[in-house]
Amino acid sequence: MKKHIPNILTSMNILSGCVASVMAFEGNYLWVAIWVIIAAIFDFFDGFSARMLKAYSPIGKELDSLADMVSFGLAPALAVFHFLSYNNTIGSPTFIIADSQFHIKEIIPYVSFLLVIFSGLRLAKFNVDERQSTSFIGLPTPANALFWISFCFGVNRLDEFTQLFLFYPTIILIIVFSLLMTSEIPMFSLKVSGLKLKGNELRYLLIVFMVAAVISWGVFGISAGIIFYIILSVISWKLLPGKKD
Repeated sequence: MKKHIPNILTSMNILSGCVASVMAFEGNYLWVAIWVIIAAIFDFFDGFSARMLKAYSPIGKELDSLADMVSFGLAPALAVFHFLSYNNTIGSPTFIIADSQFHIKEIIPYVSFLLVIFSGLRLAKFNVDERQSTSFIGLPTPANALFWISFCFGVNRLDEFTQLFLFYPTIILIIVFSLLMTSEIPMFSLKVSGLKLKGNELRYLLIVFMVAAVISWGVFGISAGIIFYIILSVISWKLLPGKKD
């Protein structure tokens, strides 16, 4: 029975991602955030239980990637799609196909699905890249998901003018984060081998910043924490080129 526990937890990850997707369709960004965070918890414990129970399996590895595609690829992309679809009243050029008029602004929200495509590429790369046993190469899909679910929640609480102003910057962010997921930039892992400060400086600094950001800005603070994580990783990469974890 114990060999099935990791896969059961991974299946719960998939279920959480499905519920988050439904919440995204409804524009309920708070519950999208809650269910994606729940999915992230299941994602952590399926690997943790597999290591503890020594219940590794090829099926479990593939199932984990499929679960991450739903919870950390599709669900946040749907939230972004919903946000862009309901904040695209800015004027844009039109074109005609088969006597039907199309506004560019009606097509732009589909750019959000770049996040799904690049999440898939990121997960496939992770599965075959032996360099990522103790750290990451490129932005991890859970980090990307956490940024977008908190971003949509936070921006949705702003006034209508600010939301409209952020329409095109959001497109730029989609492209940037998509490229970050498949980049060659080393990103440190949050897994700790011990509680000592030495060797875990970046991790503790990120945790302190994330807690402070969430206390100050609520769920929206998670986005700030992810950006800080990226900045710390880039600084570590440039200043400590030999440091990989």
